[in-house]
Amino acid sequence: MRHKLTLSPALFALALGIALLAWLAFGNMQEFRDNAPPSDEQAGQDLPRVEVRLSRAEAYSPHLTLQGQLEPRHDVTLRPSLSGTVARLPQAQGTRVAQGDVLVELEQEDLDAQLARAKADLELRQAELEAGQRLRSRELVAGNELLRLQSALATAKAELASLRQQQANLRIVAPFAGTLDRLDIDEGDYVQAGEDIGRLIEIDQLTAEAWAPQRRALALEEGLPVTAILLDGSTLQGELSYIASGANEATRSYALEANIANPERRRIAGASATLEIALPERQAHRLSPARLVLDEQGQLGVKHLAPDDTVEFTPVSLISADATQAWVAGLPEEVRLITLGGGFVDNGDAVVPVPADTEEERS
Repeated sequence: MRHKLTLSPALFALALGIALLAWLAFGNMQEFRDNAPPSDEQAGQDLPRVEVRLSRAEAYSPHLTLQGQLEPRHDVTLRPSLSGTVARLPQAQGTRVAQGDVLVELEQEDLDAQLARAKADLELRQAELEAGQRLRSRELVAGNELLRLQSALATAKAELASLRQQQANLRIVAPFAGTLDRLDIDEGDYVQAGEDIGRLIEIDQLTAEAWAPQRRALALEEGLPVTAILLDGSTLQGELSYIASGANEATRSYALEANIANPERRRIAGASATLEIALPERQAHRLSPARLVLDEQGQLGVKHLAPDDTVEFTPVSLISADATQAWVAGLPEEVRLITLGGGFVDNGDAVVPVPADTEEERS
């Protein structure tokens, strides 16, 4: 005879409660597993990825390139102070002369006779004044007469000095060492006072003249090295000697000059040349021109990463650029440049940095 198992209502209710609690517990745990928050790795997979390259500032010596003109350091037109006949030409056209050398000498004509008379007159006036002073000491001559004698002596001295100056003006001498570049007269020619008869130039030292745009003029200072590149590709060295304080009203550019050494005395005065001015060295980053972008205000800058891997836009100043590379200032000493993907992220965006595989840019 079997006994039928029966549960009392109390036990049945207890078992049902335990089963319900177990279902609730395991059911919520499974739901938690299904709806768990994403891990850091999963979250990173949702952020945009950008390639970056570590860039360090380097010492850079920028150059300013200008088109200029080479002129003689000294250049004078020879003009006689007096009219007269050419008596002698001691130096031939094209020769090298020293300072003080006689280049042209005019006929003295009657100047020697005038000088002799002036000297004699001066001696006479001197003797008359001395006699007058002796008489005056004995009160035998009036004071006015003594003044007249003094005036006559001064006039005689002035006349003699004038004639001696005329004698000196009969000669044209070299005011500096240089080359007698042009001489347009012959012995026996009659020349007028002030007439252009020749040219003396110094080409051992040249003056390079150019104009600098106003945005670059502030970086210039006297003494900076200058290289003059001639049309045949050869070079001469010098330094910046002058920078105008005011800009040209029409072009807003600044005149400048450089002293250029020409030790071989090459005949290049008046020729054009390319001037390369070495500007002061500064720290800068070298990168691809493609990395340069404009912000909404039109300001030039570079996108890079902050320490927390967010995008930063930093304005920069462009020092130099060509088709392959650009040098910029304004970035931190060391910076992670965005080299790929920068066009898809904005300032402040969080990103996943991926090191670039190549030296893209130094490129």
